[in-house]
Amino acid sequence: MKLLQHYVSEQAERRSQASAIAWKGERLSYGALEQRTNRVARLLAGLGAERGDRIALLLPKSPLAITAMVGTLKADCAYTPVDLKNPAPRVAQILAALESRVLLACREASPLVEQLVRENGLGPVRVAWLDGDAPAGLPAHATLADLEACPASAPESRNGDGDVAHILFTSGSTGVPKGVMITHANVIAFVEWAKAHFGIEPTDRCSGHSPLHFDLSTFDTYGSFAAGAELHPVPVELNLLPHKLAQFMRDAALTQWFSVPSALNHMAKADAIREHDFPSLRRLIWCGEAWHAAGLAHWMRRLPHVRFTNLYGPTEATIASSWYDVPGIPEDETKPVPIGRGCAGEELLVLDEALRPAAPGETGDLYIRGVGLSPGYWRDPAKTAAAFLPNPFDGGDDRIYRTGDLARVSEGGEIVLVGRADTQIKSRGYRIELGEIEAVLHTLATLEESAVVAVESGGIDGLAIACGYTLRPGETLEPADLRSLLAAKLPAYMLPSRWRRFERLPLNANGKVDRKALKEIFAATPEPK
Repeated sequence: MKLLQHYVSEQAERRSQASAIAWKGERLSYGALEQRTNRVARLLAGLGAERGDRIALLLPKSPLAITAMVGTLKADCAYTPVDLKNPAPRVAQILAALESRVLLACREASPLVEQLVRENGLGPVRVAWLDGDAPAGLPAHATLADLEACPASAPESRNGDGDVAHILFTSGSTGVPKGVMITHANVIAFVEWAKAHFGIEPTDRCSGHSPLHFDLSTFDTYGSFAAGAELHPVPVELNLLPHKLAQFMRDAALTQWFSVPSALNHMAKADAIREHDFPSLRRLIWCGEAWHAAGLAHWMRRLPHVRFTNLYGPTEATIASSWYDVPGIPEDETKPVPIGRGCAGEELLVLDEALRPAAPGETGDLYIRGVGLSPGYWRDPAKTAAAFLPNPFDGGDDRIYRTGDLARVSEGGEIVLVGRADTQIKSRGYRIELGEIEAVLHTLATLEESAVVAVESGGIDGLAIACGYTLRPGETLEPADLRSLLAAKLPAYMLPSRWRRFERLPLNANGKVDRKALKEIFAATPEPK
């Protein structure tokens, strides 16, 4: 039986001095990573963490955060990386759902912790500050000195591969984030397939571009450790600087880059990729949202020596469930790039409303079955039952997951996405429930009514979030003011980029907001520059 932390331990035993993580000019060896993660596990045990506990990580992307992740697993606990840019009320919802005994933090998170204490209180949660002394006035049950005093020997583990390794929170349609449980076995199944499919080796230098609260980072981290490769987390400050992002790839001589299309498009539009750039790069992988063929073609023309692969899969199916190796530069840049075929142990099903296979070429609902399926949503059996259905072709305990995507099977047997079946979208690599944005808008006393839709952005950047609204009598709020109010409660990637004030929102024959008409209005309105 293998657990995720075993990847680090095995590499430390075989290649103790080999570099595991490269970060801002420094390198952390597998031997040092093994010892540091052992100390984290023992610190958690000393703070009262027990098997199965959920540990919240208020840590920015860094070797420290990755150490905390693996150390949490060694303590037989599950971790949840928390985005430090999230508003405090959203973080409070996550912490309340987890009922954590211990919270691991660093000084960069102190403003967020201070606001949580001031507005919500932390109750019995014990806080450990992993990068130094505790900030003045904030709760502290352990510091860096306590961590360094812990033994570096490996603790005993009782977990099995069916135990939960981490819980990742996604957008919820009711305004409450949903926690997706992912087991050790879920992750290991994908990592072992990917290591073989991509041929990842100890000589590889792999990117860590995605945020740690985004499930794609799970492959970055454990895919690198499984192969004994060197992980290069990308500093978050480079994300909006395409030329510096490209220079990071050159300086690190990366052999593998895994990202989302919005970042790749940003680099393409800024002309940050040179002809025959990144000579060490062997494979470029993307996931998280559809990539228009025009953007892909730009990269493929510049990098003819690189292998390009499209991965597809929601968080509930663990990182990715299907793959498509692009055979050549797309001839028709208006056609979508297929999501391909199921990874080992996975199957994609295009079914009609009666859960029967759709005929080739016909659009149906996309379902996933196989080894990657999550056990379900944390402490939410109703949502779990609604999304994870009994496999209609099995008759046993097998399940299928309703993705909410529409798809069709091409003549060649490849799966091609058609769009979303509901109001959930993917934008800039994030999965977003438009209903969650509306739920927050409805809390603003200045608004009479509001509705949120997704519209094509007009380029290769994908979807833009658009908000139509009406104001209460006497109110004169401007879109910038509304955006500021929303920013206090939602992450930046969920904020609408297009706004329009109405005297009355368009209604359909049933008296409901006509979202189709609203989308048409935004589509007919020039996008603001």
